Amino acid sequence: MLPNIPPKLFSLSAVVVGYILIDDMTANEQNAVGNWLMLVAQVLSTNAFYRAVMQERGLEPVGSTETGRNNANTFSGFNGQSSDNINANDNSDDEQTLVMLEKMVNAMQMEIENIKRNMNL
Repeated sequence: MLPNIPPKLFSLSAVVVGYILIDDMTANEQNAVGNWLMLVAQVLSTNAFYRAVMQERGLEPVGSTETGRNNANTFSGFNGQSSDNINANDNSDDEQTLVMLEKMVNAMQMEIENIKRNMNL
């Protein structure tokens, strides 16, 4: 949970931490840590934006959005459908998610194999 501090002070703390990290790292280390932090920021930003989209579509979280829960079953359904009705569809949703993830993994494996083949040429 974030402390209740003014936005300018919150931003300033990030600047201070950034400057502290500069002194003890090489340029490559700074680049690696910076890219890692940007990836973390992108994940948080994407999740927050998607939650806003869900709220806009009427799929408001059943509980408070401040709980930190990010499960699909914490959202109510279209037209006021309760989360209990959605739980009945969880298995189907889980299966669809699994199929999609398997397709993604297969596509990544194919791309890795293509890169390996191109490197061996």
